[in-house]
Amino acid sequence: MDNSKDGGKGYNIGMFYLYILKCVDKTLYTGITTDLKRRVAEHNSSKLGARYTHSRRPVKVVYSKKFKNRSLASREEARIKGLKRGEKLRLISYEEKS
Repeated sequence: MDNSKDGGKGYNIGMFYLYILKCVDKTLYTGITTDLKRRVAEHNSSKLGARYTHSRRPVKVVYSKKFKNRSLASREEARIKGLKRGEKLRLISYEEKS
């Protein structure tokens, strides 16, 4: 019997992921999702991916962080989108070393 809250889809409903993608042209894209694996696949191979990443495939995850709810994830997304590229790269580099 599947006791997960998601009906067996493989993710926890209510959990949100903030992510940063590195595109093939070395640009960065920031977003949030409830299913990181699915969302990255969408960015790389479907019409459901963001318009920005469609012409910059393939993309890869260079940073991700879990949040308990959409509000917290959205606030952090807005904060990161306001950072300069160098600041984003330092954030990614710091997380890789942690």
